[in-house]
Amino acid sequence: MGLIAVEGMRFYAYHGYYEEEQLAGNNYIVDVYVGTDFRMAAKADQLKDTINYEQIYGVTSEIMDQKIKLLETIAERISNKLIHLFENIETLKIRVSKLNPPMGGQVDRTFIEVDHDFRKSCGKCQKKFICYTNQKCWCQSLVITPATRDLLNNQFKGCLCEACLEDYAQG
Repeated sequence: MGLIAVEGMRFYAYHGYYEEEQLAGNNYIVDVYVGTDFRMAAKADQLKDTINYEQIYGVTSEIMDQKIKLLETIAERISNKLIHLFENIETLKIRVSKLNPPMGGQVDRTFIEVDHDFRKSCGKCQKKFICYTNQKCWCQSLVITPATRDLLNNQFKGCLCEACLEDYAQG
C-alpha cells in the first residue's frame, strides 16, 4: 500500500456552531491522507490507475464552500465524497483544523481527525478486499434475501468477499 497526501489545503470559510462564526468566517487547514495500492499506476504511468490529488483538492474545496456547523461534519462529508469518487481507497485520514478559534483566549488551532480503514478480510475464505460498507459498496449490487443475510451474519464474522458472496446471491 502507498500513501497519497494532500497537506495544508487552506481555506477561508464560514463554518462554526455559532451564528457569529458563520458570519465572520475563519481560516481552516485541511489535510487528506489516502492509502491505496498505486503499483499499477507507477508501472503504467497512467493517472487513471491512481488517486488524483487534484480531485482530492476539488472535493475538499467544494465541501469547504458549504456552511457547516461542525468540523466533524466537514471531515465526514469529504470522506463520503472521496469514497464515492474512487473505488480503490484502502485507508483514509482527514484532519480539519480551525485556526485562531474564538474561545476567549489565545488558541492557535483546534482540529478533528477521522481515520477510516476500509480493508477487510473475508469471513469465509480470508481473502483481503476493500469494503466501504455503504450504498457505494460493490455488494449492494447483489440480490440477497434478508433470510440469507441473517444466515450469513450468524455463520460468518464480518463481510464476505465478492467471490464468496456471489455464491449466496439470487440469479
